[in-house]
Amino acid sequence: MEAGTVRISTEDELAQAVRDAAGPLRIRGGGTRDVGRPVPGAVLDVSGLSGITLYEPGALTIVAGAGTPLAEVEAALASEGQRLAFEPADWRALLGSEGTPTLGGMVAANISGPRRVQAGACRDALLGVRFVDGTGTVLKNGGRVMKNVTGYDLVKLMAGSWGTLGVLTEIGLKVLPAPESVATLILAAEGATAAVAALSAALGSPHDVTGAAFLPGEGALVRVEGFAASVQYRAGKLEGLLAPRWPVRIETDSDRNAALWQRVAGVAPFAGRAGDVWRLSVRPSDTPAVVALLAGEYILDWGGGLIWALLPEGEDPRPRLTGTGGHATLIRASAATRAAVSPFPPEAPPLAAISAGLRARFDPRGILNPGLMG
Repeated sequence: MEAGTVRISTEDELAQAVRDAAGPLRIRGGGTRDVGRPVPGAVLDVSGLSGITLYEPGALTIVAGAGTPLAEVEAALASEGQRLAFEPADWRALLGSEGTPTLGGMVAANISGPRRVQAGACRDALLGVRFVDGTGTVLKNGGRVMKNVTGYDLVKLMAGSWGTLGVLTEIGLKVLPAPESVATLILAAEGATAAVAALSAALGSPHDVTGAAFLPGEGALVRVEGFAASVQYRAGKLEGLLAPRWPVRIETDSDRNAALWQRVAGVAPFAGRAGDVWRLSVRPSDTPAVVALLAGEYILDWGGGLIWALLPEGEDPRPRLTGTGGHATLIRASAATRAAVSPFPPEAPPLAAISAGLRARFDPRGILNPGLMG
């Protein structure tokens, strides 16, 4: 443990540590995502806030400490034939990081994988949260089952706040049954224009697509899941829809399907490669023009609405993208580059004013991950 680290094992300890803080605090959970601008100050290690406190498979609800390893939660769900529907990604290989992905880190970064196109984002599965704000006050928002949810907006607000509004201590999530069967249609669609056309055609069909991505060299990927008979039927219908324009093969092996979509979620083709990794959210119809302006390698997810780009170190693509819509976030770069280039997209003045007001309300001293998103 590095010097200046305070290890937390209870919510009361966390609240006291925040109240006693004389300067900035760098919030750390599993230590897997070093994203955003370098944060000064003492390290507040909250990985000790661990353990599943409630799991009711019949109610499709799980509650656990924010420091609980994500693998522990997923194993508990798998034992009951359930899963986190939004398919959280593991970026350790991409970022070259170690550590253990935790529930709190997943929520703080609103990590959502390929299934977001069908199941929604991490924030959409949140039922309730407990957290400690920048004054050291313990707050609870939401409930353990959907019918008890109150203060819905604040629950969602914590997702994607990167520890700048409060330090999560406990999280309640809605879960869903795992599917019986899965099939992926792999289409020989090369280039962004063809890929977006193929993915849009699949997503526009009535066949409940749960993944729509593009890996250069592998093609466009369209996934369907559910009961075996339904998957077979829908895969056949999608093949009939898409095969006249793009040659199709269908992968039905569950292990190979899992590995394929883990490559998409973890941005595996860029792992261990030189350069910076950017994450862009755009309208799918704008994706071909955007990737042409980027002039780098790219991966597409969410039907083309999410672009992962591998660009030369220190290059900020945002000036070239002015007028295209969407926004870009720097996910992987050196600490020096992240200090020089704003990792998160600039906010419009009205939104910036709202953000400043929220930070002033929840962290009036400005001590929680200060500057990380600035």
